[in-house]
Amino acid sequence: MARARNHWNRAKRGILIWAISIFLFYLSFRMALMNSSINSSTPYSSDPSLSNAERRTRLYDKMERDLDEHGAAFLKHGETSQSLSLSELFTIRDGRVIPNLKAANPPVRANVLYLGTNYSIHIADAVKAVFSPYFNGNIWFQNSSLYHFSMFHASHHISSIPATQDKIEAEATAVKRVATTLCPMNIVLDRVVLTSTGVLLGCWQVVSGTDPIIVRADLRKALPHAPEKQLYDAAILHTSFARLLGPPVPPPGVSDRKDDIQLFHELVNRVNDRIRGFKATISELWYVEEFDLLALAMNGRMRTRHFELGCSKS
Repeated sequence: MARARNHWNRAKRGILIWAISIFLFYLSFRMALMNSSINSSTPYSSDPSLSNAERRTRLYDKMERDLDEHGAAFLKHGETSQSLSLSELFTIRDGRVIPNLKAANPPVRANVLYLGTNYSIHIADAVKAVFSPYFNGNIWFQNSSLYHFSMFHASHHISSIPATQDKIEAEATAVKRVATTLCPMNIVLDRVVLTSTGVLLGCWQVVSGTDPIIVRADLRKALPHAPEKQLYDAAILHTSFARLLGPPVPPPGVSDRKDDIQLFHELVNRVNDRIRGFKATISELWYVEEFDLLALAMNGRMRTRHFELGCSKS
């Protein structure tokens, strides 16, 4: 009897050890699956193996496909890239494009890198030379004295953060401190793309200087009360050149009527032939209070403060 009891006790210990081993194996297996799932679902934009330039290239590739994948939504008076309809933004009257300026309440507070006119005028002339013959009175050209790269918003129209004048002054001071640590950017125009919302964009790469990802991260630290959700990808460096507001009209003497999408691609290719690879230097960070919605894009009311990039190590 005693021998049988000892045998049973040994058997129970064996079963317990076996059960614990199976349980630990199962836990390890589940943890491995979870880690694998997390890693496989990580978007490319946060892939640590990609350089910042590669992140931008993938982003620009996606933007370049947008027109083919979604069609020319702007011809159907669809939304713009900032959730506003074209009819809300512009009126076409007697062949002239008139911006519908609307007060921003509270004012939008934007931080942008500025592209000087010694660069922007050359770009604007090339864009107008290609697109004006096909979109006379049906296109809005960005003011070449206000070409800029949107970096970070302390408040925007989708998520507004009201601020007193004292807080605004404190924000501007904080942005100025950030600017002293940033180094001027030498940049090159990677390509020009036309989006499904009708925006003609210049997409740039950084040759040297502080990367946009670092600029945005530094501004995030300096402006802790800013909206968590910003308007653009952290890696992007882009400028708006123009906005198409309607269908193209072939100029006199051009009889072959192409498919709209085909013509858009052809016009974009012509612009790229003229200015792709164009080089510029960014040396100013602006803190902008936009008293009208999209004031920078539509020549609205605004207050700008200009800070030189100082490249200070301290």
